[in-house]
Amino acid sequence: MRRRMRPVRGIPLRAIAPNAITALALCSGLTAIRFAIDGKWELAVLMVLIAGMLDGIDGKVARMVRGESRFGAELDSLSDAISFGVAPAMILYLWSLQTLGRFGWMIALVHALFCALRLARFNAQIDAEEQPHKSAGFLTGVPAPAAAVLALLPLYLWLFTDEPHLRLPVVVAPWTAFVAVLMISSVATFAPHVRLKQRVRFEAIAVLVVLVAALVAAPWPTLSLIAVLYIVSIPFSMRNYRRIRLLRAAGTPRPGASEPNSAP
Repeated sequence: MRRRMRPVRGIPLRAIAPNAITALALCSGLTAIRFAIDGKWELAVLMVLIAGMLDGIDGKVARMVRGESRFGAELDSLSDAISFGVAPAMILYLWSLQTLGRFGWMIALVHALFCALRLARFNAQIDAEEQPHKSAGFLTGVPAPAAAVLALLPLYLWLFTDEPHLRLPVVVAPWTAFVAVLMISSVATFAPHVRLKQRVRFEAIAVLVVLVAALVAAPWPTLSLIAVLYIVSIPFSMRNYRRIRLLRAAGTPRPGASEPNSAP
């Protein structure tokens, strides 16, 4: 007797909204490449930043509407690879690295490839029980959106100062390679913990308003400052993770940590 085949189910209706946001992020990354081809560097950077903002909210929307799905996770990884790997690599190549010829193209490929490798490592370890960095509240390496912001730092400074030396490949190539290595490294970096509450502190609103105002009024120095502060924070995150690891090895729970049998 023939076994009756089950009909293939489509995507749940509640998953459409977060997947649409992810698709918009992918479109933003591709549009950044188009603006880079036209030499519109400001718009190219803006599209990468928009992709980063959309990438930051699609997961939250999925959790709010309970629209998490394997399809959404795969689409998110594809969007990240394009928006934060391929797009910054193409922008930097067309802006500076192409004068190095094949070597410049190799540096661009390294950034895009290492971004894909990082995302593949994340997907492979997503169900792993032993994740020391995640259990301690840290990320492993620099996440793809942050790496895209960091990689474009010479472009921010060039747009702000109009200093021609910042566009030289001898400056851009080592920096791009350095950021690419940070993506696939095992360095512990701070994980953003942003939780929406019913009552938001006034100080948080004030900081957000100041940040948005700074990005609108002076985007390039503000982005440069954000990138520099993130780089400066990495040694502190490494030190904090090392301290937590030593406390765990000594059997001392870190402050604020939950009990082993308690709910996360």
